[in-house]
Amino acid sequence: MKRFQSLALLGLALLWSLALVAGAADDKTADKPHDHHAAAFLDCAKACNDCQRECDSCARHCSLRVADGKKEHMKTLGTCTDCADICSTAARVAARQGPMSVILCEACAKSCDVCGEACGTFKEDEHMQRCAEMCRKCATACREMIKHVTIAPDK
Repeated sequence: MKRFQSLALLGLALLWSLALVAGAADDKTADKPHDHHAAAFLDCAKACNDCQRECDSCARHCSLRVADGKKEHMKTLGTCTDCADICSTAARVAARQGPMSVILCEACAKSCDVCGEACGTFKEDEHMQRCAEMCRKCATACREMIKHVTIAPDK
């Protein structure tokens, strides 16, 4: 009798395991329509991370220019510092597809517009031009991600 009970329990455990595996497969299939949304979030997070690093680097560059007496870099020192902080936060929230992603990425895109425009005025400065270009890429990625959220069907 004990042998029969052990086999019955083993059979139930096997059936339960198969049900879990089948459920996991269904979950993966259910996520397929959302893969392109996930990719937009990850692309945005990467662009925000890249921009944060470039803005931090550019802020350092600006601080050195200010120390050399070039006070015209004071504004970009501030825009780069603020933009880096906003990009960093937007990257973290977008990477986890947080509910505040749209709000933060809207702010990130706008701060990148301001920072990119400010850095872009220094045409002769290669470092500033790299920062301006990275800000433009980040703003574009943020706006693309926002489009995916806006058109995503509610479930």
